[in-house]
Order: sequence, then structure tokens, then C-alpha cells
Amino acid sequence: MEITRSRDFTAERAWGAKDIASMNGITTRLHWTDQPYRWHVNDGEEVFVVLDGQVEMRYRSEGSEHSRLLEVGDIFFASVGTEHVACPVGEARVLVIEKEGSV
Repeated sequence: MEITRSRDFTAERAWGAKDIASMNGITTRLHWTDQPYRWHVNDGEEVFVVLDGQVEMRYRSEGSEHSRLLEVGDIFFASVGTEHVACPVGEARVLVIEKEGSV
């Protein structure tokens, strides 16, 4: 049993993570960042939950780029093939649930 206070979590580098759980090939990780990730496509679905801060989520769909500002409690679901990039506004902490070993 372990309790993690997400708002106190920091990492030595952007997108540093703490492994929370790995269950049946699905990982749950807490990330801290103050820098954008990079445009990417996951090889499985991804659930992205903002726990602290704000994140501008940019994604491409049907040849167009879109952007949504995610705030605490907001959830972004990326289906297989969704090209996206997360850009924090200042510091942010996010919970990411995805297939083990995914990009």
C-alpha cells in the first residue's frame, strides 16, 4: 500500500515519472513537467489526466491541428493513431495510463 501526494511530486527532468502501478500490461505513471513533450503517436490508447496545473493539448485530426486547454481534473483520451503533443503552461503534474512500453 502506498499513498502519493501528486502535487508534491517533482522530477529531475521534464517528463520525469514515478511508476504508480503496472497491471496486466497497462502502466499508470505520475509525470512532472515544465516543458512540452514532442509530437507522437502511441501504439495503443492513452488516458492523460491533469492533476495539477494546466496543459495545452495539441492534436491532429483529419489533416487539421487542434488545441484544447486542459485544467485540473480534465481527461484527454488518445485513441490509437491520434497524433498529439502535451504543452504545459508552467509546471504540471499528469497521470498517464497506457500500454506498457508505449512511447
